[in-house]
Amino acid sequence: MKLNLLPFLILSILFASCEKEEDITAEIGAKLLFSTDSILFDTVFTSIGSTSRRLKIYNPNEKAILISKIKLSGSNSSAFSLNINGQAASELNLLKLNGKDSMNVFIKVSINPSDQKLPFLVKDSIEFFYNDKKRGVPLVAYGQNANFITNASIKNNTTWDNKLPYLVYKSVTVEEGVTLTIAPGSKILFHSNATMNIKGTLNVLGNKTESVLFASDRLEELYVAEPGQWNGLHFFPQSKNSKVNYAIIKNGVAGITCDSLSLNNEPKLLLTNTIIKNMEVVGFLGYQTALTGINNLFYNCGQYLLYGVGGGKYDLKQNTFAGYNPQYARKTAAVYFSDFISATQVDHLTLDMQNNIVWGNLLNEFVIDKKSPITTITAIIKNNLLKSNELSYSNTGNILNTDPLFINTSLGNFNINKNSPGLNKGLDLANDAYFNLFIKRDLRNSARIFPSELGCYENN
Repeated sequence: MKLNLLPFLILSILFASCEKEEDITAEIGAKLLFSTDSILFDTVFTSIGSTSRRLKIYNPNEKAILISKIKLSGSNSSAFSLNINGQAASELNLLKLNGKDSMNVFIKVSINPSDQKLPFLVKDSIEFFYNDKKRGVPLVAYGQNANFITNASIKNNTTWDNKLPYLVYKSVTVEEGVTLTIAPGSKILFHSNATMNIKGTLNVLGNKTESVLFASDRLEELYVAEPGQWNGLHFFPQSKNSKVNYAIIKNGVAGITCDSLSLNNEPKLLLTNTIIKNMEVVGFLGYQTALTGINNLFYNCGQYLLYGVGGGKYDLKQNTFAGYNPQYARKTAAVYFSDFISATQVDHLTLDMQNNIVWGNLLNEFVIDKKSPITTITAIIKNNLLKSNELSYSNTGNILNTDPLFINTSLGNFNINKNSPGLNKGLDLANDAYFNLFIKRDLRNSARIFPSELGCYENN
């Protein structure tokens, strides 16, 4: 006689699937542990919610603990909001946390506008009640007002001051024939995918002590060096006479895009004493354009530090191009020039490069690529330190394939040390048209003594 085992199997599975309810400890000595003793939010702009912070709660005990209440002290009127184990609430009761287990509380903050111009503090706390004990975790946020700009068009000459940051949503456009002047110490911050379009003139008046910042509106530590958070600055064909001095442009997709040649004898863009870093694709993107660049530092860009195609005019003196990419596996030369964009977009290329450093992780970091038979390339390449497989550059005072010995690339310190081959190798540029305005002092505003150091920093 065969036994039907199916009912027994079903019962066995049912009994096995029923876990015994874990005992709850009421011992006064039982403790909960927290991943941090306070939650700090960096600058949060009014009307913009923060990113979430996570607080993890651990039960290190063998038995479960019954948390009788988790609540925001400020309740529903608080600037902070909670998500407790997947449930949005300012207060939850009777939460069981099993032994050797944990739960998450996510915290966000939204700060209402006020008339305060300087950063101000917003505070609250999360309170935990269990086993006749109370534990509080302070919440602190720095709030900041700002000038909010959404899809704006600047149609009259305008000056932005440094009293409050400017927060750009979607885009802001400087119209043709109009000048936007940005005062020293100003902060221009961009929400995700936002762009500044320049069809007129941009005049950035930063100085050594008060640089102008172009960056993402996410100022939390998590985003301090994160590329791709906004689009960048785009100079259109009708723009002219733009000047950017002492700016920091960081954490975008393409730091500067410059389209077409100048409309007069001035460069399309005069870029001086500026740091461009942490770009997802490129630091400077030039389409058949005219750029004069002096005392600039480019580093940590996904594909190119400078990419100039379709010909154009480039005058580059005392710049440092450092092709180090901790976040990307880059396969393209850090500095690339070509006469070609497409079969219908080719032009002559004029390049004057003196006293620069072009270095990086790849074997070849400097390329001039002639692709069209109908164009000419006129290149003055003198007294630069280059990482290049073009050995003919060694005939014009350049130093090839010799490490410049930057002080600390991982910390963004691109000064060259006292043993660098780039010391005292720079040509005397006293006759350059921009000598008195920019070249005679380095990016730190230190006097430049010729023969100068190569790159943007002078060691004196």
